[in-house]
Amino acid sequence: MAEKNYCIKTETLARMAKALGHPARIAIMKFLASQETCYFGDIHEELPIAKATVSQHLSALKEAGLIQGEIEAPKVKYCINRENWEYAKQLFSDFFALNLCDKKDSCCE
Repeated sequence: MAEKNYCIKTETLARMAKALGHPARIAIMKFLASQETCYFGDIHEELPIAKATVSQHLSALKEAGLIQGEIEAPKVKYCINRENWEYAKQLFSDFFALNLCDKKDSCCE
């Protein structure tokens, strides 16, 4: 069976949604969004996240394009990728703006 190809926007939305699919990553994004400038330091000191797992969460967010900066110690700098954040907002907004079918005899009712 041939694999179905999805458009770039659909793949990007899925990648970003997957990266945001963990409470620790949501907490990291909320924390970084509250910073006026790039954050220099260890996020595990600011949030209830074990130091050993912080790097994995940051890597997932960086891979999805939601954050940027240096993640490898001793240089530690974290920033939200503002351009991709705006793009993510648009993708999620478009997705949640989809109109549901007006079927009156829905199978779920």
